Amino acid sequence: MGVTSSVLDVTTMRSRLDRLRRHASDAGVAATVVSPGSDLRYLTGIAGSSFERLTALVVPSDPAVPPVFVSPALEYAGLGHVPLADLGVEVRTWVDGEDPYALALGGVPGGRVAVSDMTPALHLLRLRDAGASDQQLAGPVLRELRMRKDAVELAELRAAGAAIDRVHARVGEWLRVGRTEAEVAADIAAAIFEEGHAAAEFVIVGSGPNGASPHHSVSDRVIEQGDVVVDIGGPLPSGYNSDSTRTYAVGAPREPDVATAYAALQAAQQASVESVRPGVTCQDVDRAGRDVLAEAGLAEHFIHRTGHGIGLDVHEEPYVIAGNDLPLEPGMTFSIEPGVYLAGRWGARIEDIVAVTDDGVERLNTRPTDLVVL
Repeated sequence: MGVTSSVLDVTTMRSRLDRLRRHASDAGVAATVVSPGSDLRYLTGIAGSSFERLTALVVPSDPAVPPVFVSPALEYAGLGHVPLADLGVEVRTWVDGEDPYALALGGVPGGRVAVSDMTPALHLLRLRDAGASDQQLAGPVLRELRMRKDAVELAELRAAGAAIDRVHARVGEWLRVGRTEAEVAADIAAAIFEEGHAAAEFVIVGSGPNGASPHHSVSDRVIEQGDVVVDIGGPLPSGYNSDSTRTYAVGAPREPDVATAYAALQAAQQASVESVRPGVTCQDVDRAGRDVLAEAGLAEHFIHRTGHGIGLDVHEEPYVIAGNDLPLEPGMTFSIEPGVYLAGRWGARIEDIVAVTDDGVERLNTRPTDLVVL
């Protein structure tokens, strides 16, 4: 605890809390309990993780009842600069031996309580025992706020996209025959920091058959001539994330079918990007690219959804997948990342982050999508 977002101000935080109250009230929720994680960071700028000591923001849906921030005294000492008083939030600190759950719920109106999705069971069950017996997940309420990015959030995501693009532009410095995936990944991770990120959240370097495993990380496999999938990203100091994938050929592709399949993959990714505009559904975007791959006889080799939302979490709403009939709205941001995977042989993926605009789409990654031959 104690790290705060540099992009939040009191006006923005107050607006977010007011919107949370309205959405929660419309959902029949009396109060929302937000534990440390991306939801708390979204509302207050406070970053950190849950531990065995309870820290939580409790937001009654009734605007006449002030929100409460409950924190161990030893943690709150590092949060004195957070403008909770300016937001009308009552701070209640506690020390070991006191009951923080009763403290958190004191004065909260009775009724259903929404609890943020990643709250540990340790705290969820003790909140229930302290009186919050009618519980539901807060995700359906909070995602209505977080799916639509405001101007400040979009600016941070543009900056994250530009930063990870600069890293991809440098991959040729490190990716070559004779080096291991792990060695290349270490250089990429260092560059992710150099280009302005606060962390290298993930670095996937999948060479040869490892490229056919979408969530392969790295290994000691020595890179040979052929194809390498590089999927990288992480948060800026503000907490907003990058995520971009390019496929590289060291020397040249090893197998003759790579060029044809990659051309279809590139066309599929472009088709999905071009389909994005307000009113189109998530499943429509998924279908646009999937149909291109099906026409090329590659449907069975595209084994995951087309994309995921991105913001303070790398994976968040909305999900671009068959069956999701959610209409797109301006401010929604998500990946478009079709892939082709031939188990035991090779794989390829192209991934960019896009934002829905008032009349179409904006790419937040602008690197070329061609197969990069090094």
